Amino acid sequence: MIPAPTGATRLYVIVGDPIAQVRSPEGVSAAFAARGHDGILMPVQVTPGDLPDFLSVATRLKNLDGIVVTIPHKFGCYEACASATERAHFLRTVNLMRRRADGAWHGDMVDGLGFVGSARAKGIVQRGGMLDSCSSTERTKPAGGAGSAIALELVEAGVRELAIHDSAAERRDALIGRLNALGKAPVRVGTSNPAGFDFVANATPAGMKEGDPLPADVARLAPASYCGCVITKPEVSPFIAAARRIGCVTGTGTDMYQQHQGIMVDFLLHKGG
Repeated sequence: MIPAPTGATRLYVIVGDPIAQVRSPEGVSAAFAARGHDGILMPVQVTPGDLPDFLSVATRLKNLDGIVVTIPHKFGCYEACASATERAHFLRTVNLMRRRADGAWHGDMVDGLGFVGSARAKGIVQRGGMLDSCSSTERTKPAGGAGSAIALELVEAGVRELAIHDSAAERRDALIGRLNALGKAPVRVGTSNPAGFDFVANATPAGMKEGDPLPADVARLAPASYCGCVITKPEVSPFIAAARRIGCVTGTGTDMYQQHQGIMVDFLLHKGG
């Protein structure tokens, strides 16, 4: 049970546009209580045009200790961080920000940890193991940085090949260049055709609204493929529903969130990361 807030309660917010789909407020607030921390996470809907003003005000709120970032603000919030983890700097995006002692923000990006963690929980990706090939799909507007984080984590997990499909060619190519520079796996431009891939990751918001096109040509999915999605509302996205009808093992956005909730709380409470 989440205790009622008081004047001493430390405030955390999750910022996005839209925001009604997020699952973090209840789970993170309950995790704070379980750890004996008097804190609460509240949703805040902020448009991209209002993000600079929001961050300016947020920095001046003395009882605001952390910010969770969702679509479409992950790149913009990275720019507001005075410091960040190595992976956040590599990706130039954040989904977590915590207050430093000097009042500035320190950022991290853990979307990839949660996404790949949910696949590991289903026996798809083992630590030190390899996948034959992967396809990660991301769309610049309004997908945010989740696809970039997932791509990095898949490369770190030991995939043999990764293809990235993104409608923003400039940012896609820049990410591919940085990932290839790691020298861990060949990364190339992909398409919406998932044929030949045994791991397909959807990091777009496609499916959140009725009538959205599917992010991949599901008719070309192999039943042996693993399909993961970042969408939490609806809990079973149209892409995941279609993949399940084919017989694919799947991971939902809720699966992803459950995997990285503890990582998020650790970061916000300065316990590692």
